[in-house]
Formats: sequence, C-alpha cells, structure tokens
Amino acid sequence: MQATMAKDLRILIVDDSETTRRILRAIIRSREWTICGEAESGRSGIRQFQKLKPDLVLIDLAMPDINGIEAAKRMSVLNPKTPLILFTILDLEGIEKVAHEAGICAVVSKAQAWDLVKSIETAVGYLDNNGEPSATSGPQVQ
Repeated sequence: MQATMAKDLRILIVDDSETTRRILRAIIRSREWTICGEAESGRSGIRQFQKLKPDLVLIDLAMPDINGIEAAKRMSVLNPKTPLILFTILDLEGIEKVAHEAGICAVVSKAQAWDLVKSIETAVGYLDNNGEPSATSGPQVQ
C-alpha cells in the first residue's frame, strides 16, 4: 500500500449499529479523514476490506454474524499492515489480549469515544504511544 498522510486516511467502519456509525462518521469527518465504506456485519466488513483496501478499520466486537475478533483475524490474514481498531461497548477486561492476538492494534470503549482520535493517530504513526507527535518524518500508513 502506498504511504498515506494521516489527513488522507481512508477508513472502513464495521458496526451493526446505525447510531454508532453516525457517531463514527462525525468523528472521522471532523478530522477531514475519508470514510471509504461501511458495513453492518463482520462478513460484509471482510468483503468491503478486500474490495476497498482501507488504510484503517474501525470494527465493533458484537455483530449479528461473525464477531469483530473473527473478522479482524480474517482481515489481518488478507493485509496484516492495515491497522484495526476495536470500538466496543462491551466490558474491555479480558478482550485486549484476544484482540491483539487477532491483529487489532487498539481497543477503545464506546463510552470513551474521545479516545478514538488518539488511537487512530497512534495507529497510523501520527502520535507515539505516549500521545506525543511522532518523531518520524510524518504521519504515514505503510
């Protein structure tokens, strides 16, 4: 994948809740990032991932067909370099280890949506893990 500046991020949203997708759209657009696609289920998300080749994926845990962990595993096999962020309302205790094993780089609670921008910027190299501007040549996705 060609390196992309953080401002040009193409993000795929995978969540069965229209309300959550609407909130995510507002957050993404507030940063002038691009929503390249949306999916209401894990299977549909995998299809969109293959077709659209996003720079980053925001994915819910609980969905009607396959859950976000399983969808993330499949996406990671297809392109392990694409950052995946799990955005869930469910209790995070115990989920993080399984999520990271599935290829998810960050887990963000829907109750703490304000952390999402920081997680996205860290995932694409704009911020380091301490939330400070990265020392690299600029925000990029490889």
